[in-house]
Amino acid sequence: MDAQMDAQMGAQPETFTIEVAGVKRDLRLFAIKPGVRIAILNILGDTEFVQAVSRELAVKLQPYAAEVLLTPEAKSIPLAHALAVEMNLPYVVLRKTHKPYMGDAIKAETLSITTGEPQTLFLDEKDRALIKGRRVALIDDVISTGSTLQAMRLVVQKAEAEIAVEAAILTEGDRATWTNIVALGHLPVFVDDQG
Repeated sequence: MDAQMDAQMGAQPETFTIEVAGVKRDLRLFAIKPGVRIAILNILGDTEFVQAVSRELAVKLQPYAAEVLLTPEAKSIPLAHALAVEMNLPYVVLRKTHKPYMGDAIKAETLSITTGEPQTLFLDEKDRALIKGRRVALIDDVISTGSTLQAMRLVVQKAEAEIAVEAAILTEGDRATWTNIVALGHLPVFVDDQG
């Protein structure tokens, strides 16, 4: 019996508990390199969480007078959609692959913290026209290293738009103080004790 319990307990992934906008979630810890783990927030399919954080984030974003929301594909799409509904604004998704129907798309490259691989973000030609000359809110689920955010900034600059605000559900890590990011909370990066 004890061996069976130990086997079951060993199969349980290590998690980090957060509470945001009155909703608790246990986030699974994921190794991004030896001795370093991050808590993974995956909002895809989590309607309760997305609705709660969108209501709270929309209130914080109102003073910035954004005209369009911009988010990278894919995990933050539900957040952008719910925020767009809350704020009565259009939203644009930066794609990770170029499709022929996207026309004269703008692109910028970034490095993904979760995959460690370079990725390119593309702004569809029709969306380029939508954001040109407008105040854009950059929206992501978690801002960690800031590399995706930097690529989003570059796309906005190339599209001749203005950044009104940068926002996320959570910031993560100690790379920067993130005082310029509107967020509902902060996640630590988990570094194993090497000593």
